Formats: sequence, C-alpha cells, structure tokens
Amino acid sequence: MAWRLPPLNALRAFEAAGRHVSFTRAAEELRVTPGAVSRQIKLLEGFLGVALFERGNRELKISEAGQAYAAALNGIFEQMHGATSRANARCMCIAR
Repeated sequence: MAWRLPPLNALRAFEAAGRHVSFTRAAEELRVTPGAVSRQIKLLEGFLGVALFERGNRELKISEAGQAYAAALNGIFEQMHGATSRANARCMCIAR
C-alpha cells in the first residue's frame, strides 16, 4: 500500500502553530522565520484541500478543521517522542 503523506516539515510547522496559535511563536520554537512557517502551512492546506487557519487583519484563528487536525497530530507527535525516548534509553546507537 502506497502512503501519501504530507511533508514532515509542514506537519511540524502546523503542529507548533496550532499549539501557539501564532506563526511567530511557532517560528521561534522551530528556529525558522514566520514566513517559512506560513509557507509550510499553506503547503499543508493545499495538500489537504482545507483551511487550517482563518487569517484576518493581524489576527490568526485556528479553524474547526485545524483544531481537529492539530489534536490528532499532537497525539502522533507525542507517540513519536515517546518512541524516540525509549530508543535512546536502550542505547540503540550505531557505533562510530
């Protein structure tokens, strides 16, 4: 089965922006520019075919679809963090 998944950077940008409801704060967390976060989210919105944020004059609001998607992604990112922590704890390191 071929999986068609959105780009990981776009997911990371959206997850951070969704938590903060701010492209600027997400950019600070990810150490990129707010413009880069905005571009990644537009890419993700195009991939999904749905608006994840409602953009107004100097105002950003997460859409209903964005809230649902952010909640699902948050759980997935938590699972990935846990799996990574467990792998690191077991010292599954490649000898250099």
